[in-house]
Amino acid sequence: HNAPGPSDGCELRSSESTHRPPPPLSLLLARWYRNPLPRQQEQARAGEAEWRSASMGPIRKILSLPRASLVCQRYYAPASACRSFSSQASTAAGTPPPSPPPPPEKAHFGGLKDEDRIFTNLYGLHDPFLKGSMKRGDWYRTKDLVLKGSDWIVNEMKKSGLRGRGGAGFPSGLKWSFMPKVSDGRPSYLVVNADESEPGTCKDREIMRHDPHKLLEGCLIAGVGMRATAAYIYIRGEYVNERLNLEKARKEAYQAGLLGKNACGSGYDFDVYIHYGAGAYICGEETALLESLEGKQGKPRLKPPFPANAGLYGCPTTVTNVETVAVSPTILRRGPEWFASFGRKNNSGTKLFCISGHVNKPCTVEEEMSIPLKELLERHCGGVRGGWDNLLAVIPGGSSVPLLPKHICDDVLMDYDALKAVQSGLGTAAVIVMDKSTDVVDAIARLSYFYKHESCGQCTPCREGTGWLWMIMERLKVGNAKLEEIDMLQEVTKQIEGHTICALGDAAAWPVQGLIRHFRPELERRIRERARKELLEAAAA
Repeated sequence: HNAPGPSDGCELRSSESTHRPPPPLSLLLARWYRNPLPRQQEQARAGEAEWRSASMGPIRKILSLPRASLVCQRYYAPASACRSFSSQASTAAGTPPPSPPPPPEKAHFGGLKDEDRIFTNLYGLHDPFLKGSMKRGDWYRTKDLVLKGSDWIVNEMKKSGLRGRGGAGFPSGLKWSFMPKVSDGRPSYLVVNADESEPGTCKDREIMRHDPHKLLEGCLIAGVGMRATAAYIYIRGEYVNERLNLEKARKEAYQAGLLGKNACGSGYDFDVYIHYGAGAYICGEETALLESLEGKQGKPRLKPPFPANAGLYGCPTTVTNVETVAVSPTILRRGPEWFASFGRKNNSGTKLFCISGHVNKPCTVEEEMSIPLKELLERHCGGVRGGWDNLLAVIPGGSSVPLLPKHICDDVLMDYDALKAVQSGLGTAAVIVMDKSTDVVDAIARLSYFYKHESCGQCTPCREGTGWLWMIMERLKVGNAKLEEIDMLQEVTKQIEGHTICALGDAAAWPVQGLIRHFRPELERRIRERARKELLEAAAA
């Protein structure tokens, strides 16, 4: 083929044009673009210099053209010779470009970096009181956060995706927003539930013992967010050392002007009071806690009215967990997007996990939400005692949630939605590990006794049902039952679940349901073995 000159426009010359149709224009343009002849090179340089001196309007027009059309204009022909081609290209260029695809979703979770940890003194290696906590960033520009106002605080908490860390997992920002925005004359209160009595749970204890100022600062921030005038921290009666450290930290905060009148110099008055419980598990339920705080028997209230309308002393009240309150200042300082970047969607942030049982190094650790359970145990606890294959079952969220057998633990993620999908729950994130040396039936029978003992007796299904559960479990433990009693036990749990004022009945039923769901063959084996043994003894007699 011969190269076309500038005067030739876009006509193509070919000695073989009578024998076959000419090649496509795009193919020829690509060839000339890669290997231009000397004459075209000189003309192209001259044309390029002229083109560069043109006004910005034509430049924008040229840059918007597709590459093939741009080559045609710059090197081979005047724009008029390629009018039909370039006009089509400019029409196409007029449409907005497609939006870039969204970034791929995060596929792996865990391995939280030290700079991303909120609780920097979890193990008590540093000074827990005011001087040490301020060195670690607590109380830093708290006044600025307060002055941004209640609406800003609540909206930022909503953006962060923080869900309550006490067990229910209700969105915290949404819960705080339920408080009245216009006062009707009644004061509003924040109540911090530090009555940590769930078996296997010890995360709030570490916060109060080693990071008390983080909790106190969180009380101020949360209190401003819900327009409260005071906070009451209700501490479990057995937490003596934690109570002493929190009292000392509270005194330091008042002396430094961080709490009380004109807290942090913001013009906002906010007081914090500390109340000691008396050892009742039921007082961990928010309305029973309010009853106890008022000096009454710790028995749950019927809802409605909800605490946000009529709580402590009949005033608007929000009851929230220690960890939920303690993380709020860091979320506001570092931004809700930072916090939401951890964990899966709807399971955002970092979380304190308390790991106990048959692991090599039991501990409480802060990790990213949605970390695989297996990685959590192997990274921070040295793995299961005797190796992963020695694992029998795990209770992933405190004694109130159903256990999971090993084959589910191999892949399950530690967050609300993943554990709900396998018929369990994150709860308080208290991981109780049981290896193959565990008598799993005996373990669940012991939990049944705990709930029987801690029931307040107000609701008949709970008062009577928890006793029935415990008695049947004690017989199943030794196989002294009939096979049909397993189904009877399941039916008792269904009659308790959802039929009580508070969730203690559910908490008593779920561990038994998990045992029947995953270890029914073990229950049946014990019944058959005992029946066979009794037959042999009767034959021998």
